[in-house]
Amino acid sequence: MKTIKHIRILTIGFFFGCTVAMNAQIQPGVYISDTDNTRHELKIDDDYMVYTEYRQSPPKFIRTLGGFSHVEEATGKRLVVVLEFNSNYEKDSLRTLSIPMEINGKNLVLDWNLKMTFKPLGKKEQDLDGAWLFATRGPDEGQERRGEENPRKTLKYLHDGRFQWIAYNTDTFEFFGTGGGSFSSEDGKYIENIDFFSRDDSRVGATLDFGYEIKDDDWHHTGKNSKGEPLYEIWAQREY
Repeated sequence: MKTIKHIRILTIGFFFGCTVAMNAQIQPGVYISDTDNTRHELKIDDDYMVYTEYRQSPPKFIRTLGGFSHVEEATGKRLVVVLEFNSNYEKDSLRTLSIPMEINGKNLVLDWNLKMTFKPLGKKEQDLDGAWLFATRGPDEGQERRGEENPRKTLKYLHDGRFQWIAYNTDTFEFFGTGGGSFSSEDGKYIENIDFFSRDDSRVGATLDFGYEIKDDDWHHTGKNSKGEPLYEIWAQREY
């Protein structure tokens, strides 16, 4: 079986009409900052960032946002993000971020409303690592696929043993939901452990078992949904 492990393409970001190269200071990975029973989780690679905030006990989803990111080339001291989604968009109307930052050893310090130090979770490479977009319901019988050009997207982002899915519309900035936590993927078995779920906090703590197979660079995801009904999804690898 063909597997995919951290296939990444370093691209040039586009921001306000000018092109800038991604500054390599920030090491790709998952970073964590815990404050007052609230977890701040940052997943970042060469070109993309997802930030999520949630309480752990009792569980409570707070917010998530993410998009195409780069370190400001002129100073190297600002993380700039052109957002694709923002769960608080109706309240704050944010579509871009420019966050003062610094690198302190292996830690990432962001001065974002309050100054937070994000510590790397640690490397954990597995099958399925990377960014995926929902393409279609399986089995694959030549039906129309939802591609990058479609504004209605469901992104699944897996990195260093952490996963998150986000459903959103890039044109209207509507946010439809998210969930995430830890995962394992090995020998065709994919397991999710839920740490946050925007639609229902009571689902936190659940463990979901699925099967997976890579076919022609697509992720075929099979099992049962939350209602116990058969599930078959096809996810396409996203290349920025």
